[in-house]
Amino acid sequence: MTATFLGIHTGSFSSPAAGNPTVVMVEAAYRHHGIDARYLNCEVAPGALRDAVGGARAMGWAGFNCSLPHKVAVIDHLDRLAESAEVIGAVNTVVATHGELVGHNTDGQGFVESLRTVVDPAGLEVVVLGAGGAARAVAVETALAGAARVTVVNRTERRGAELARLVTAGTGVPAASVPWDQPYAVPATTDVVVHATSVGFGDGDALVALELDSLREGLVVADVVVSPPRTALLRAAEARGARTLDGLGMLVGQGALAVRHWTGIDPDREVMRTAAIAALRI
Repeated sequence: MTATFLGIHTGSFSSPAAGNPTVVMVEAAYRHHGIDARYLNCEVAPGALRDAVGGARAMGWAGFNCSLPHKVAVIDHLDRLAESAEVIGAVNTVVATHGELVGHNTDGQGFVESLRTVVDPAGLEVVVLGAGGAARAVAVETALAGAARVTVVNRTERRGAELARLVTAGTGVPAASVPWDQPYAVPATTDVVVHATSVGFGDGDALVALELDSLREGLVVADVVVSPPRTALLRAAEARGARTLDGLGMLVGQGALAVRHWTGIDPDREVMRTAAIAALRI
């Protein structure tokens, strides 16, 4: 006898697919809320992406996540993009909406949701360290959330300038870039500084090039690194009286927003955070 599953189908397309903590988080949310759904972690090579998207469409999936290396390439196989995904130029969550596959980017939205547990970015000056995918999502979404100004600090001046132009063109918020050719001193006018590079991932002692004495009381310092969650940067910021935010909030937030898109249910973030911590063994 063949078993048939008639619930909601969701999943993730990436390569490599192993070790994806979103799988555990989303499945935990489904169980906790009694949602008749499954989340399938799929190894999808770049050359197979078109077929994978077509298969999800044909089987009536509610949607799926896209991780590396598909966040940009998947756009060619979708019907349209939501606002922030269009500005960022990358998609991490696809949602089946009225017969269309719509690309969203919940990475930056997840960050803003997490940031709002500490401070609302509206009207604030934000510094983003880095210009890669995470930095693009954070810079665009904080601007869309009403930040007064965004400064991009990056080692490659051209990439930093490109991101600053993208933010201004896509959101109307003034943005500028600063070359990161020496330890960066956070300006006294800054309200929020976000570390959005890979420095510190897997290494709790690695520290980005900052003038640590510029991390002051009242400043909000956020890190997108999830493992370990309490990075050397956050420890240094705490020691100087700054308020801190770890990368788990962004990870949980992006997953929770995807679940809400697919099911209409706003999931319990603490359930998902606990599952993520167990999956990452931190």
